[in-house]
Amino acid sequence: MSNFWSGYIIALTTVFLILITWLLFATRKGQKADHTDQTTGHSFDGIEEYDNPLPRWWFMLFVATIVFSVVYLVLYPGMGKWKGVLGWTQVEQYQDEVERAEAQFAPIFARYVDMPVEEVARDEDAVRIGQRLFATNCSVCHGSDARGAFGFPNLSDNDWIWGGSVDQIKTTLREGRQAAMPAWLAVIGEAGVRNTAGYVRSLAGLETENVDLEAGKKVFQTNCVACHGPEGKGNPMLGAPNLTDDIWLYGSSLLQVQHTLRYGRNGNMPAQAHLGEDKIHMLASYVYSLSQEEGEVSDTGRPKGR
Repeated sequence: MSNFWSGYIIALTTVFLILITWLLFATRKGQKADHTDQTTGHSFDGIEEYDNPLPRWWFMLFVATIVFSVVYLVLYPGMGKWKGVLGWTQVEQYQDEVERAEAQFAPIFARYVDMPVEEVARDEDAVRIGQRLFATNCSVCHGSDARGAFGFPNLSDNDWIWGGSVDQIKTTLREGRQAAMPAWLAVIGEAGVRNTAGYVRSLAGLETENVDLEAGKKVFQTNCVACHGPEGKGNPMLGAPNLTDDIWLYGSSLLQVQHTLRYGRNGNMPAQAHLGEDKIHMLASYVYSLSQEEGEVSDTGRPKGR
């Protein structure tokens, strides 16, 4: 915060405290202590406002709030760059609470950190811990049931974009992932977009009318095989999804596939390295356990989602 804005906040706060104090005492001055039948002259719909003083307890309550404000602003930050006599900051309080939590829960994570993920994934207590970590850090995108949503992969099946092996899951959590499906409209034109969309849908067994599949296949072989492979089965090393299954991250309709080809897609999985290796280990175990419900995951991992 600059010196100007710091001074502005201090001046504004001080002036308002003085004005409020003056207003409180000025309106009370000259008022009679006893109740009176004298009115202020205000009348509406037959209702008149009596000129009675504010009850003493109410007046003292206002005074107490002003005193509290002054004491608070002296002890705690609130006046520009003034840090307060106590030197309290919300950052330090947060760090202290995190350190206390780490000290409290570190022994729990330590029990599992040296266990293989496959073994942790079969431990009910560990899975519950991983589920809570997932709910806190991952559910906002992937959902509380980990089944994903439009643009966010389903983590409960056995189909993977970046690979479903233990190491691949940990790498995804630790380093994040940045998907980059380029826009192809400027390269292949509208006709190419429509024909290629029809061909891509045909790889998954979907029919599309009024498209030239052969033309779409040629465009695919020229521009798409570098990432998705000649058969469209994808490449986990590049995050290129399998185009031959029935899992569509951005929708399988002709319009949705055309939109993907025309404008591209940019999915982002943020890195979770700040959680530390122990929590990443637990999260990886939980995510791994979800895929085991529908089948074993190979060491290489299949492409997951689209």
